[in-house]
Amino acid sequence: MTRSCQPRVMSAAEAVALIPNGATVFCGGFVGAAHPEALTSELEQRFLTTGQPRDLTLVYAAGQGDSGTRGLNHLGHAGLVKRVIGGHWGLVPKLGQLALSGQIEAYNFPQGVICHLLREIAGGRPGVFTKIGMGTFIDPIHDGGRLNAQTTVPLVSRIDLDGEPWLWYRAFPIHVGLIRATAADPFGNLVMDEEAIIGEVLPIAQAARNAGGIVLAQVKRVIDQPFPPQLVRVPGVLVDAIVIADEEHHWQTFGERHNRQYYEPQTVPLYATGSASALPVNNGPLLAEKPQAEPVAHGAGTAPIVTPMPWDERRIIAARACDELRGGEIVNLGIGMPEGIARIAAERGLLQDVVLTVESGPIGGMPAGGLSFGASVHPRAIIDQPAQFDFYDGGGLDFAALGAAQIDAAGNINVSKFGTRLAGVGGFVNISQSARRVVFCGTFTSSGLEVAQDHGSLRIVREGAIRKCVARVEQVSFSGDYARQHQHDVLFVTERAVFRLVSDGWELIEIAPGMNLDRDILGQMDFHPIVRTVRPMAKRLFETPE
Repeated sequence: MTRSCQPRVMSAAEAVALIPNGATVFCGGFVGAAHPEALTSELEQRFLTTGQPRDLTLVYAAGQGDSGTRGLNHLGHAGLVKRVIGGHWGLVPKLGQLALSGQIEAYNFPQGVICHLLREIAGGRPGVFTKIGMGTFIDPIHDGGRLNAQTTVPLVSRIDLDGEPWLWYRAFPIHVGLIRATAADPFGNLVMDEEAIIGEVLPIAQAARNAGGIVLAQVKRVIDQPFPPQLVRVPGVLVDAIVIADEEHHWQTFGERHNRQYYEPQTVPLYATGSASALPVNNGPLLAEKPQAEPVAHGAGTAPIVTPMPWDERRIIAARACDELRGGEIVNLGIGMPEGIARIAAERGLLQDVVLTVESGPIGGMPAGGLSFGASVHPRAIIDQPAQFDFYDGGGLDFAALGAAQIDAAGNINVSKFGTRLAGVGGFVNISQSARRVVFCGTFTSSGLEVAQDHGSLRIVREGAIRKCVARVEQVSFSGDYARQHQHDVLFVTERAVFRLVSDGWELIEIAPGMNLDRDILGQMDFHPIVRTVRPMAKRLFETPE
């Protein structure tokens, strides 16, 4: 298309028809936040109808999907894509199956590295030089982030700088940028005032434009007055086409159509708690209210109600991990098991003493969960995702709590690949490798585990069929050797035991009341931990919360 200083408004079908065969396409978004659903769904329809475009290289930083059909699952067709470079794969199983079956070339790189790579591409530099990923499966001394045998081109190398080893993630041109904003003005300038995150919209647009590519932007509306210049997130001179999406293709997150609390400042106490018997419990957003098309804003003197966690193994783990929080800390809580820590912190009145952050950009407030993960309730600020990872990678996080699917005797942890399931690392590598203190959270066994409380002690009703403590993890997402070399403070918290990473492996430091060391701990491990002085986990963890 002919270049212009002002983008054209067009339909989604007209916009995706501009994408050529063989293009490298970078798509923005985080789970469902700021994901251009109208563009990706229309791209799928065009391919299924016409067989075009073909052989795309898809690049994305955060997982954009709902584990079903939305997000980048639209692009999970052999022939439509030939190569995928992604941060998190768990929410895009249609792409994951193409990777695991060897139908496409597939790479898994850290989310923060991919964000930063955009800026290097935009600036015409050779790539990202970082320590992030060293010792993991992404390190070229292992797999180089390649996920199958069909993936042969090395995109990351080890180099020597001033006598130190570094990883070099190579830059490559971006031909098409797919982004989303709230609104455009007459100049095509984009604002994101009703989005839950900012993401990486600006470097996507800059990278594509500087490579001679195109930028397609999805918005909710176009207004007839220019925006104040300071509010513009992407200037219109970088945008080629603007697509006005209908409401169904512009949910604020994949969990909620619109929640004002994700972008409005805090004017009342951040949270209120309620009775566990009186309030519904859900596994999605942390708020008790169910998603609505247009939730009613809380009035003066009221606050979002946090549903107390019911007593189960998830609560035990979240409460024990929450014991590690210290006042004044800047914190990241991962998706899944660690999400419960925010609820426990709210119950204990700790949310005013720590600052919870999300890798997508929110700072402060309370992170949402489920398909709204990436958003925060009443954040103090929302910065762009590459800037958040600048802060993380530089050691800005005091504390992080992350999930753990497998651990082994060497101190390695796997969260990314298990048999026929491909989850990917997302921001896990950046966060776990850079935070000053890390707590990994997970049940001791999985697949069928049932527990009960018995007067302040723990009872295993049914043991899980799958062990988490294995002889050797299937894929190294966290390197125990790297952590020990850099003297990182690392804990592994389960419902029945707590371990600390020490110089010679995992040391058992706590055991739940009611547990038998040989039967319930050592007998459920494929390696023998270090056992010296073991103290009981706090009795209150095994009592029903009031």
